[in-house]
Amino acid sequence: MSLHEVVPGVHAWVQPDGTWWLNNAGVVTDGGQVLLVDTCATETRTRRFLAAVEQATGGGTVRLAVNTHQHGDHSYGNSLLPAATVIVGHEHMREGLRVDPVIDGCPPLWQPVPDWGAVTRRLPDVTVRDRLTIHIGQRRVDVMHPGGPAHTTGDLVAWLPQERVLFAGDLVFNGLTPLVFMGSVAGAAAALDWLAAFEPAHLVPGHGPLLTAAEITPVFDGIRRYLRLVRDTAEAGLRAGLTPLEAARACDLGEFAGWADAERIVPNLHRAYADALGTDVDVVAALTDAVTWRGAPMATKV
Repeated sequence: MSLHEVVPGVHAWVQPDGTWWLNNAGVVTDGGQVLLVDTCATETRTRRFLAAVEQATGGGTVRLAVNTHQHGDHSYGNSLLPAATVIVGHEHMREGLRVDPVIDGCPPLWQPVPDWGAVTRRLPDVTVRDRLTIHIGQRRVDVMHPGGPAHTTGDLVAWLPQERVLFAGDLVFNGLTPLVFMGSVAGAAAALDWLAAFEPAHLVPGHGPLLTAAEITPVFDGIRRYLRLVRDTAEAGLRAGLTPLEAARACDLGEFAGWADAERIVPNLHRAYADALGTDVDVVAALTDAVTWRGAPMATKV
């Protein structure tokens, strides 16, 4: 894991290999003020991130933090931020973190079972429904919602229009399997078109290596093809009367078989089925089916 300078004064914290619970985060600084984009899942990883931020910024004041969505790899470290730091999140993200039971003890769906350490539930102080503009020194940061469910119902991106740097959160996974079971398959595809319209020079995905402008279109096209596979598999499974798990077992992942966390096909199909049927996703059942499909707990390096 390391802090990469994207442009002067803007950094990305990248945690290889980006698999379960290993997210990317961001740092924007100017005039001695610091804005963070996300934290990390565990106490140990968040403290490493914050130490790197302190070194890179010369001990600048962490004035604000933006959570791109509710999942713990991007938000559990909130409680380790300074008490004076104002945390911003989407209103759905705040509610999702408020009721999230996993921070209190991770179920044995992953191996090893993550140990969060001394983190506690810290919710955003400011909530966003659509968009908000933040000023850090002379830098402008536009915080925006894609307009509907995508990765989750409460996604936000952080866009620096002058520097043309986009922190995309988990609307983008680079080189590993996307996850949309708490959002929308169609919405995740639509969000890619929305992101592309920014024409960023640099994009920080929620997981995986950083992207420059020339790399964005091929990565987005790959995600779109994967989402079409999820949609098509769900439609065929529903016609055949298959469960999401049965449909996943019948699915040929093809070019995506080598992507890490391939078992996400199962919860993604749970979402596609729910979208088609107008029902809700049972998160525990979806993840339990992923473990069944894999034949073992899901792997993590946390």
